[in-house]
Amino acid sequence: MTTNDKKVFKLPSAYTVLLAITTIIAIVTNFIPGVRGAKLSDFVMAPINGLLEAIDIAIFVLLIGGFLGVTTKTGALDAGIGSVVSKLKGKELILIPVLMFLFSLGGTSFGMAEETIAFTALVTTTMIVAGFDPLVSVATLILGAGCGVLGSTVNPFLVSTAIGALNGVGIDANQVIVIGTAIALWLVSLLISIYFVMSYAKKVQKDKSATLLTDDEFHRAKEAFIGDKSSDDVIEFTSKRKVVLALFGFTFLIMVAGIIPWEKFGITIFNNTSFLTGSSLGNWWFSDLGMWFVIMSVIIGLVYRMKETEIVVAFIDGAADMVGVSLVIGVSKGISVIMSSTGLDNYVLNSASSVLRGMSPIIFTIVALLIYIVLSFFIPSTSGLAGLSMPIFGPLAVSLGFPAEVVISIFSAGSGIVNLVTPTSGVIMGTLAIAKVDYATWVKFVTKVIITIFIASAIILSIAMMLL
Repeated sequence: MTTNDKKVFKLPSAYTVLLAITTIIAIVTNFIPGVRGAKLSDFVMAPINGLLEAIDIAIFVLLIGGFLGVTTKTGALDAGIGSVVSKLKGKELILIPVLMFLFSLGGTSFGMAEETIAFTALVTTTMIVAGFDPLVSVATLILGAGCGVLGSTVNPFLVSTAIGALNGVGIDANQVIVIGTAIALWLVSLLISIYFVMSYAKKVQKDKSATLLTDDEFHRAKEAFIGDKSSDDVIEFTSKRKVVLALFGFTFLIMVAGIIPWEKFGITIFNNTSFLTGSSLGNWWFSDLGMWFVIMSVIIGLVYRMKETEIVVAFIDGAADMVGVSLVIGVSKGISVIMSSTGLDNYVLNSASSVLRGMSPIIFTIVALLIYIVLSFFIPSTSGLAGLSMPIFGPLAVSLGFPAEVVISIFSAGSGIVNLVTPTSGVIMGTLAIAKVDYATWVKFVTKVIITIFIASAIILSIAMMLL
């Protein structure tokens, strides 16, 4: 593949970018009244404390790597991908809207974010074999799930937490209004994203020099995901490999079932499924998910008749490939750790709320959206930001005569937009690290998408603010 070797500027590694942001924040805290100035020890310990806070996600990623290592060893993924791509010959582009819609469903319903990391290797391999590049894979995953989260309809980590926070200060939010506004945000942002991703994918498929990736990026990805195999190499899709691929799909089906909060939707059929991990489906978290991937690694290895040592070696090799991703997730978490420990997050939040007083509905909407984008950069956790901000912004909106429900949607859109690009997100940095795409390349691609989504979201939210 001929790639773009006209590289004007290249950002340092993800670790350096994240540590630079941590350094700036630590220094800034020493010049803001009312904020505890970060000490040298705060800065030094921020990455390891971040890793400790994100240890469940980091271990989850390592175990996913082990699972993928065993599955890849069987050849089932290569054979399955080859079979799908050969059947779609000339129609490979259909993969993009289908996958993006499915990931967005996960985002809008249960806040699918970190879970997309598990799909990165598979989707990236598929896109490369289909004639695209790893950037198409990253965009499909991040924008797909991200647009769903941006337009969260019943996402318990965002919607339920925000409504609960408003209830705590005596405000009853109408969830029908929240869902209606969210559907508009979700579908419009998804259609915008699909348009940009498919347009880019078409260009790359037609002319490989149109890629935004550098030679180094593409060759790293090609070596990692397809090695020396050419796109014409076909691995036989034997019956044994079909069984392995079925088990692979079943693994992810149970993963999704495990994290959807069924009881919150009034579904009780999974109440007695705690026999495996001690938690019923719908109440699983990263530790439960991690062990599920370990169990399925063993089952897949046995089904393929791999020796015990082969299973262990393949699992360890796969986990080793994810060590860098786990460390990136921990370092990115260190930024929010240093902000919360110094009180900078609360300072930014309180300062932002004072700016919104006395504004007209449209100006309030746009400024609030911008404020939430800034807040989400520093506090990438949607549930954490909901709990911190809603008790402040909700009553403020009501006192100005604005509907508190739209504030939830503003929060959803603002945090959703920034979490498509922020380097403080372990999902962004982790996905890029697996796909071998540089952060600067992602920023170059996604900037136009984000600007368009921001304008569309501001229009939708302004209309909602005036009509409700």
